[in-house]
Amino acid sequence: MHRTILRRTLRVFGMFAALAVMAGCSMIRIKQPEPQPAKEASVMSGSSSRNNTTPMEPAFACLAKAYSVVKAPVVSITVGDVKDYTGKYSQAEGNAITQGGSLMLYSALGKMGSAVRLQERFDTRIAELELAYADRRQLGDGKLHAVEAGKPQVPWVPYFGGSILRSDYYIVGGITEVNYNIQSRGAEFNVSSIGGKVRTFTMNVGVDLRIVDSRSLLVVKTISMQKQITGTEVGAGIFRFFGTELLDVNMGSKNQEPLQLGVRTTIEHGLLELLGAVSGLSPQPCVDYALKGLPSADKLQAAIDATAKPVLEAAGLAPQEPAPVKAPEPAKAAKASEATKDTPLPVPVNAVQNNGKAGANGAVAIGFEPNKSTLDGSALQALGELGKGLAADKQKTAAIELLTRETENLPSAQRRQLAQERAKAVTDALVAAGLPGSRVTVEWLPDVSTPIQRQGAGMQVVARLKVTEAKAGSGW
Repeated sequence: MHRTILRRTLRVFGMFAALAVMAGCSMIRIKQPEPQPAKEASVMSGSSSRNNTTPMEPAFACLAKAYSVVKAPVVSITVGDVKDYTGKYSQAEGNAITQGGSLMLYSALGKMGSAVRLQERFDTRIAELELAYADRRQLGDGKLHAVEAGKPQVPWVPYFGGSILRSDYYIVGGITEVNYNIQSRGAEFNVSSIGGKVRTFTMNVGVDLRIVDSRSLLVVKTISMQKQITGTEVGAGIFRFFGTELLDVNMGSKNQEPLQLGVRTTIEHGLLELLGAVSGLSPQPCVDYALKGLPSADKLQAAIDATAKPVLEAAGLAPQEPAPVKAPEPAKAAKASEATKDTPLPVPVNAVQNNGKAGANGAVAIGFEPNKSTLDGSALQALGELGKGLAADKQKTAAIELLTRETENLPSAQRRQLAQERAKAVTDALVAAGLPGSRVTVEWLPDVSTPIQRQGAGMQVVARLKVTEAKAGSGW
């Protein structure tokens, strides 16, 4: 009698277990194509697509805002090859590690917004093909273009060179580590074929990246990052005979952080460190903000302030505790405030791309390549805008500093001669913009006894010019 009841109970239990499995399967949505073609099966529809975010997402937003606070110069960065150097491969599943490290870096740089100028160097096949078409006068845009005065317009796009902007830095490196099961632990118990198990395991991945100056090929910074990835497995089951009836039930679950997401997160963390090296901003407060605690507006502002504070303090513009001195008269205080509210931030001049930016003491920085006296396109554009503004305002003055990299080391006489040529090139550019040459004076040139005057990261001052007010009666 008892055995019969037990058999019925087991059968009912098995029936309910089967129904539960079927109910779980029915929870998966089935999307019907509209309109449904004849004899076409229904299509399973999972979750919708979304932005592929990572834990480092808030850190990029924080660092980008810190860039704007300190008015950091916009640098042009591109990405080289970031390969998988682990060599992990299986015939059944292919490469264990993503082969898209470069693509991940490009996407991460895009999260900096306008704080970084991103340039393509990874796949330039289309651009090179179109440049070849343009060189053969085969590339058009559906419009007519005037190439020479007095001659008929042509349907092909004229190309005079110089349309591709150079980069300031590039990032290369690779995914260098994947270590499986560096630690695991677990437990399993069974009593009369009834029991359960739990297991956790940990693996890690590592990346090595470096950021390189595109002109000098000097490695600015290297970084080696690693991240651990944890997985868990839990299970329970029963396998037992009840007379002639067998009961076999197993349940469990497995969870693991996506391996390739771990690679992406590690690459993004490394990128933040590299950006800090070329901007002078420490990314650590922003990283802590992203990884520690729930993000909030107050915590974000605190992280931005902590990131920007060292740069602002170096510029003498960070808020400081006031000294116990006598309060100034209201008129004097207003005058001092008016004099300092528009004072430009001294920008760390660490690359020639800072043409036209305010350097030390508010002077306009103009950069030259080592051992050259010719101005590039960005310098000519900056001087053109400066010259037009000064020509329009006869009372306006400006200080101009001519810079080059500190790697330039010439004999004294040659250094002075090159400085004179550079000063002339700048003066000619200002005159071409409409500024009278009489308003431009050379304030300083190096002589035999003058040591190299370093400024910022890796730069030196080679000459100083000054634009004075227009003299009365000069017509300007």
